[in-house]
Amino acid sequence: MRRSRVHHTGRPFARTQESPMPTSLGRATTDAAPRYAKQLASHFGRKIPSEATPDGGHRLTFQQTDVLLQPAADHLLIRVTAPDASALSSIREVVGSHLERFGQRNELSVTWDEPSDD
Repeated sequence: MRRSRVHHTGRPFARTQESPMPTSLGRATTDAAPRYAKQLASHFGRKIPSEATPDGGHRLTFQQTDVLLQPAADHLLIRVTAPDASALSSIREVVGSHLERFGQRNELSVTWDEPSDD
């Protein structure tokens, strides 16, 4: 069994080697990452739990799926951790399409890596 890792909120991720949670990272190149992170958090926060993180990011919780929005100077990093590949794919599509719609004027695009069992 793997050791539990701690989420940025201090709560442990309960993962075992037998049932890892799929994770995917998305990246949107932009100089307005904090604004887009706040806009996504505000939009989704009307329907799901949303909280600001100490580092200026935001955490969204879609049922059992965790989305972490981490703004940087030149990009917005999106980390999605889900209970299975289907949920991961679904939330990636929802979050990515919303972000691209919000950034349509600036031709914002989200690029996703291949999911991993991290």
